[in-house]
Amino acid sequence: MVASFVGFTGFTLVMPFLALRFQELGVHDTRDVALWTGFTLGVTPAVAAACAPLWGRVGDRFGNKLLVQRSLFSCVFVMTALALATQPWQLFVLRALQGLVAGYGPLTIAMAAESAPRDKMAHAIGLVQTAQRVAPAAGPVVGGVLAQAVGLRNSFFVAGAVYALAFALVSVLYHETSGAARARDRRGHGPMREILTIRNLLLLMGVIFGLQLTERSLGPVLLLHVEALGYARAALFVGVLFSLLSVAGALGHQVAASALARAAARRVIGTAIVAAALGLAWFTVSSAAWALMAGILLVGVGVGVAMTAAFTAAGASIPRHVHSTSFGFLTGASLTGTAVGPVLGGLVAARSITGVFVLGAVILAGLAVIVGRMMAEAEPGGQVGQVSQVGESGE
Repeated sequence: MVASFVGFTGFTLVMPFLALRFQELGVHDTRDVALWTGFTLGVTPAVAAACAPLWGRVGDRFGNKLLVQRSLFSCVFVMTALALATQPWQLFVLRALQGLVAGYGPLTIAMAAESAPRDKMAHAIGLVQTAQRVAPAAGPVVGGVLAQAVGLRNSFFVAGAVYALAFALVSVLYHETSGAARARDRRGHGPMREILTIRNLLLLMGVIFGLQLTERSLGPVLLLHVEALGYARAALFVGVLFSLLSVAGALGHQVAASALARAAARRVIGTAIVAAALGLAWFTVSSAAWALMAGILLVGVGVGVAMTAAFTAAGASIPRHVHSTSFGFLTGASLTGTAVGPVLGGLVAARSITGVFVLGAVILAGLAVIVGRMMAEAEPGGQVGQVSQVGESGE
């Protein structure tokens, strides 16, 4: 949890302002900035998503601590190199290389889900996700002030140092038990296609993908949208909006556990997605600062509740002997959404910045309909989100 907090702080010190970094490197056309920013933000999770199930197999055999360490170390290197880059393409290539070993955020969620009793899983997942949200609440504001004080380029060096701190904390303070690291269920590892037959797993992968895609599509264009609205100190206000989104998401993660104790996962997820869609629609048609902040708050709460509920509903059914591999698929869905979102946002923004927000609201509305019609309820007497399991023998 601490590593997630520190690591996500390092990321959000600079990445919300990546568009300004491209401008420093000579990209000035608004559409070109949006495209470069979208592809560069999206390439890391795209590569990481392809690797996630394979790294999950490694986690099932050797534990997740090593995977988190290599991911954080790569962030130290990449942030430093981004500060030294002199051409726009170099930023893209560095982020692409990072994708081979990235993804520490979802890994910590998998570790929390595995370590908690199943009736406490929603709380454990929500706690880690809250740490990942609270850090970005401060990061963009601090990053905006830091960029004005020492320059955006030097802010990347600071971000690298923050990641180095996260790496040290994991290495020194986290001790993975032999049970968590190597004593996985010895009854074998089922084929990956068997894991995908777990009831609701594919559906929830789609939900996680859609939520991440929608939220991440806002990243490349939020600054451009605020500038187009005529705000004089756009960078600072965008930092505030990103922070509000993070705080609201953290609140949603905490609310999810209580909501799941009172209602079925399908109802919780569907209602939360509808709330997020309404918030994004309100944001799209607003221009006043208070209205933009209110809309982004509703988006954050809705996405936060839905994400925690979706991970919990999926995780409640996963046998221990395929835990990391199964969460590798969930991680892959999350990272794919993280990858596609900025790219989609950049492509749509090249034609219409407002179109990005309209498309996001439509996607969320579609997800709500799909969940309401297709998601299976837990069996009578089962836990929240519990579904039929892969056979204990891995069949």
